[in-house]
Amino acid sequence: MKKLLLGIDIGGTKCAVCLGEYGGYGLRIAAKKRFETPVGNPWKAVEKLLSLSAEILEENTAPPESLSAIGVSCGGPLDSKRGVILSPPNLPGWDGIEISAAFESRFGAPCGLQNDANACALAEWKFGAGRGLESMVFLTFGTGLGAGLILDGKLYSGANDNAGEVGHVRLAGRGPVGYGKRGSFEGFCSGAGIAKIAREKALERLQSGGRPALCPDASMLGSLTAKGVAEAAEKGDGLAAEIYEESGEMLGAGLAMIIDILNPQAVIVGGVFSRARELLWPAAERVLRREALPGALDACKILPAELGEAVGDYAALSVAQYESDGRRAR
Repeated sequence: MKKLLLGIDIGGTKCAVCLGEYGGYGLRIAAKKRFETPVGNPWKAVEKLLSLSAEILEENTAPPESLSAIGVSCGGPLDSKRGVILSPPNLPGWDGIEISAAFESRFGAPCGLQNDANACALAEWKFGAGRGLESMVFLTFGTGLGAGLILDGKLYSGANDNAGEVGHVRLAGRGPVGYGKRGSFEGFCSGAGIAKIAREKALERLQSGGRPALCPDASMLGSLTAKGVAEAAEKGDGLAAEIYEESGEMLGAGLAMIIDILNPQAVIVGGVFSRARELLWPAAERVLRREALPGALDACKILPAELGEAVGDYAALSVAQYESDGRRAR
């Protein structure tokens, strides 16, 4: 039986509305609209999302009563049970926004809300690298680091939607700051974290009188990015390779912790890992095999995410699909 789903992706710079059809063939994205997120005016953004949703339904001759469910993916913190967005750091002014109630009132369909890591975990579980699994962890490894947990065939979000905040765990007493904590998992394993490692190591070389090819002048330190470092490493730059090796080692330590605690069938890693797996995995695997319980590691696959740039659209629609199944705890 075909289900019509509406997905809402709310980001700090852009928002999107997607219409999807779900059936025996999987999920098909039928239409999509995007716009830049208004700064400091959350209800203007919400009204725009509502109006674009109505436009998409009308353009696709889909009356609101044909919707099975609506899903919203947004950065946390949030309250998924009440459908309320609670002051995400990338969305100034979004304080206590009752987003699910707004969509349910307008369209008459149930609306689920999940943080972006949980939403991406649902997407990879249902439509990506985690298809057919009962227990898996999804790691974002993007600008920051967060996790979505699928345990025993259900999304686990914790007592108040804080489950999976692995980026906050301190892996070392020193290292780059991530998630407000020096030496954190996010500090070592995120796009922003890799850039910080690069700046630190390049500055050390410069202060020692060296001129590293990656950054031959101090004025270039601020322009270092994870993507640029990866490109340099792929061209044989030794310092760039060393930076990714350090990130990979800490990824292995973090993965060992997750595998020992949760014993999942798979850990699926997106973002930087999907794009630079060959730079990160050798060091990560070496540490993982040293640190993780052998039995738990043997039962777990480490996989790159499959959905790539489309994950945001699939994520919001996956929240809607999960809601339509009635699997969200209320």
